[in-house]
Amino acid sequence: MTERSLATVYGYPRQGAGRELKKAIEGYWAGRVGADELRSTALRLRRATWSELTAAGLGEVPSGDFSLYDHVLDTTVMVGAIPERHRAAVEADALDGYFAMARGTQEVAPLEMTKWFDTNYHYLVPELGPSTVFAANPEKQLTELEDALVQGHNARPVLVGPVTYLLLAKPAPGVAADFDPLSLLDELLPVYAEILTSLRAVGAEWVQLDEPAFAQDQPQEVLDALAGAYRHLGGLADRPKILVAGYFDRLGDALPVLAAAPIDGLGLDFTGQASANLDDLASIGGLPGKRLVAGVVDGRNIWINDFERSLATLATLLGLADRVDVAASCSLLHVPYDVALETDLDPEVERWLAFARQKTAEIVTLTQGITQGTTAIADLSADNKAALRSRAESALTRDPEVRARVAAVTDADARRTHAYAGRAAVQRARLKLPLLPTTTIGSFPQTNELRVARADLRAGRIDQAAYDERIAAEIRDVLAFQEEAGLDVLVHGEPERNDMVQYFAEQLAGYVATQHGWVQSYGTRYVRPPILAGDISRPEPMTLRWTTYAQSQTSRPVKGMLTGPVTMLAWSFVRDDQPLGETARQVALALRDEVGDLEAAGTAVIQVDEPALRETLPLRAADRPAYLAWATEAFRLATSGVRDDTQIHTHMCYAEFGEILGAIDALDADVISLEAARSHMQVAYELAGADYPREVGPGVYDIHSPRVPSVAEITELLRKGLDAIPIDRLWGNPDCGLKTRGWDEVRDSLRNLTTAARQVREGREG
Repeated sequence: MTERSLATVYGYPRQGAGRELKKAIEGYWAGRVGADELRSTALRLRRATWSELTAAGLGEVPSGDFSLYDHVLDTTVMVGAIPERHRAAVEADALDGYFAMARGTQEVAPLEMTKWFDTNYHYLVPELGPSTVFAANPEKQLTELEDALVQGHNARPVLVGPVTYLLLAKPAPGVAADFDPLSLLDELLPVYAEILTSLRAVGAEWVQLDEPAFAQDQPQEVLDALAGAYRHLGGLADRPKILVAGYFDRLGDALPVLAAAPIDGLGLDFTGQASANLDDLASIGGLPGKRLVAGVVDGRNIWINDFERSLATLATLLGLADRVDVAASCSLLHVPYDVALETDLDPEVERWLAFARQKTAEIVTLTQGITQGTTAIADLSADNKAALRSRAESALTRDPEVRARVAAVTDADARRTHAYAGRAAVQRARLKLPLLPTTTIGSFPQTNELRVARADLRAGRIDQAAYDERIAAEIRDVLAFQEEAGLDVLVHGEPERNDMVQYFAEQLAGYVATQHGWVQSYGTRYVRPPILAGDISRPEPMTLRWTTYAQSQTSRPVKGMLTGPVTMLAWSFVRDDQPLGETARQVALALRDEVGDLEAAGTAVIQVDEPALRETLPLRAADRPAYLAWATEAFRLATSGVRDDTQIHTHMCYAEFGEILGAIDALDADVISLEAARSHMQVAYELAGADYPREVGPGVYDIHSPRVPSVAEITELLRKGLDAIPIDRLWGNPDCGLKTRGWDEVRDSLRNLTTAARQVREGREG
């Protein structure tokens, strides 16, 4: 049995070692790259990935996981669920129509975007309704599978499973809010059946259907739907073998349902929280007669695998299934491409790290360990133990002063002196803002000139003084525009910042930054998550210089801009050797020092962004209270040392907030801004329904689309906001920062925003 074990993965980074895909797509959008050239680049990258994985020793490679934008959007195309407003664009040109769904056009809004479970990857939300008619369109999946097979690879198509797809969907615009997309399962299953049959016809032996929605708590009717779906698909007469994969947490009640289904294999996550799958699998008697793909290598974090622990897990699993294969816990798209691309890392730290290429090698090594015996990997195992010991014993990982400070924290440190009602009066007296004040979230466009200046500084072509003058000039320009546009609370635009997490990580002791550790966030947006390698402290002020400079250039209030402790964790690769709450308190105390310095310098408004608060919410309800307790405490610990007349803002975006309204309240921020444009003010109504008592800025300008919202469109959204939030507690602002947008879009959009706010304000005052 063990000789049949093989190494595999569910997916791989799509961008290429040099982010070639990002450059090609953005070139296509800009008109510099033709459609044929874009498709050629995508083909080359897919083939390179398959060749790399096969050469590394994988016995089976994924196909269909590659995407030009998002795999959930690809699924929407595959099942023909094109929204009505996008049909004309898709029929006119499939590629442009695809990107119209992703990004919108000046004429039509894009699909809503939100986080993929508890990761920082964003997917495009399917829009469904009673009139949705599904139709199979497996061209992408068939073409990619055929190409992989022709290239000589043993390929397994990977698709989003039908039940998870429907659970990810929302009612389409104009459809009743209580419409349940899962009610369409009977209409969707024949389409999946047709796609499976088509894949079998071109040579698929196995097809993987991902059902990560069952890493979350699901009611019995959803579990029944899962059972029914795989009875239907498993009962097909002409189909490939079906592997259903779950990941990100334990499968829980869905495990026995899938174990009993007429399918041929299961893929399970055995890392972190999901390690409980091992006991759960044993408790149901394993998977006799079925294939088990064991995710023992963490697909979401960058630390090297513990070979000894993984081999012990695999040894137990070998007795619980007919065949056990070795894999990462989920697609490797959540980690960077290759540690070997990094040239500036401390060699001590580098040996602790595994990116996608290194994780692939770990999977192959573990497969050799269970098929050939541990003596076959003795040298590699010895190196692995030495690297693990190096990390555990390193002075980088433990700072006694930081740990003593965390231990001394009291409950009073995480509470403002007075409640919001008392603070609001003195803040209004100090700030003297109009009703319905306007602001932006923080960043302004990062122009090519700024990127060139940053590169010139790194390369030594300009000195620090010349670079600083370039930053100062940009700040002056950004402030002048905001004053001309009529914004009430200004920002300095963050021209000196490369990324909202990385910028701070590079200035905090205990963090490690990479040069090429790019990870896809959405579409062509890639980020370089820093690595939380040790205890965190702030050697010196991080934002004080440019914030105070900006305030010296204007009489209007300028916000201090910081990234909150939870987001600093969520958008980094976190430590796995201590509880997250302990790391969060370390970061919070470092930020508390920064907040104090900003206030002492006269900053009246300080924004501490926590866009990741919802995305980091544990998938299982039982784990959430503990998380929310330490997460909200960390935010308050960072912000509660200020006076009553200092206004604390926070910002969240692109997540479902309904489940954390109590936590939003527990942050005790004076003003919160949230994404709301694509969801048509849904969050404002949710906050009103929860009697949220503080000030709210539901976004009225979708910055993830190139379209410029009109004055009428923004006015309509503001009026919807006023249906939920009183005008003395409502703000007008974009959904998110403006870093990725162009200046022409930003100028027109913000002028429309302030015009709309003025009209609504005057209408209410009149």
